[in-house]
Amino acid sequence: MQVYLPIAEMSVDALLLLGMGFGVGWLSGMFGVGGGFLLTPLLILIGIPAPVAVASGANQTLGASVSGLIAQWRRGTVDPVMGGVLLAGGLAGSIAGVQLFALLRRAGQVDLAVSLFYVVVLGTVGALMVRESLRAILRRRGGVAAKPNEHTWLHGLPLKMRFRKSRLYISAIPPLVVGFGIGVLSAIMGVGGGFMLVPAMIYLLGIPTAVVIGTSLFQVVFVAANVTLLQAWQVGSVDIVLTMMLLAGGVAGAQFGASMGAKLRGEETRALLGLLVLSVAVALLVDLIHTPSSLFAIGPMP
Repeated sequence: MQVYLPIAEMSVDALLLLGMGFGVGWLSGMFGVGGGFLLTPLLILIGIPAPVAVASGANQTLGASVSGLIAQWRRGTVDPVMGGVLLAGGLAGSIAGVQLFALLRRAGQVDLAVSLFYVVVLGTVGALMVRESLRAILRRRGGVAAKPNEHTWLHGLPLKMRFRKSRLYISAIPPLVVGFGIGVLSAIMGVGGGFMLVPAMIYLLGIPTAVVIGTSLFQVVFVAANVTLLQAWQVGSVDIVLTMMLLAGGVAGAQFGASMGAKLRGEETRALLGLLVLSVAVALLVDLIHTPSSLFAIGPMP
């Protein structure tokens, strides 16, 4: 069954969109990520123009993340204080990112820029996550205790705050900077930023994995909402039909993902997410470098 997308100006299989939404929602609930890192490139790969894919992907991320956040909040795995600090940086970053996205679109380079962002960021993050997770799994099987979080120069910064749920007493500056960077990426790549936020919270801030997923979704929800509003207002590329189809599957998928995620160990969750992130980067890289069947019909115009 085909459905017409008015902003994208094309027809797409409705069942395909529902299935993609369900899969992304499942990832949102299971890994604590918005899922936009997978949805946006998939939309681009099926022919959706990059500006529409980015804006509509952020909108779908919002709905799936809300569903996942509700499930995590009920389990008590959300640190609202840490989430609030990350959110403050994320809102500022998303505003700056939308301005940069609009500039790239006016220059006619948004499709290439979005694809390159995905390849570089996803490839780097995925490789680092897989490496660290495999080390943790090997240490556990070998009976070697995990090393405690070491104190670095980050712990000597001013403006210290106590995050009781995360059992941390650190400066508010690193979470603010992390949140700002995630906000910029959210606007440019049409993602909630969870695939970057989750490893940053674990490896940079030292937050326990059990609290990371729910707290990540807390930040993702509000940043994705801000990006969606700014994209609709300043760029005008949010396709409501596309978004509703993706949301219908995403909200249901998030509940299934949250139930499955509770059964996995922290290092296993990180390893699976890292492999998934890395596979998306490889698929996009192949799509960028392969020779098109017709040199005069490279893809749809934005």
